[in-house]
Amino acid sequence: MAEFPTHVEVRLGEQGRLVIPAALRKSLGFEPGDTLIARLEDGRLVLEKLETVQRRLKARFSHVIKNTSLADELIAQRQEEAQREVSE
Repeated sequence: MAEFPTHVEVRLGEQGRLVIPAALRKSLGFEPGDTLIARLEDGRLVLEKLETVQRRLKARFSHVIKNTSLADELIAQRQEEAQREVSE
């Protein structure tokens, strides 16, 4: 398989559409119909497959015990902090 160049010039279409060159799509494993997540990172546009983002998040939070609500834990922490402030 030919190696993809490190720099490729692309142009935005009139409606702001961007075409990802076929060789780059292939090397990234992007397929028609894939859901991509777009985000800004240090002034750059980053596109990732939804599945890639999901895997990264699962790995990041793998230490959390199943059936634990992080939202409930955060609320409890905030309530404890509020109680301490009232007590002071």
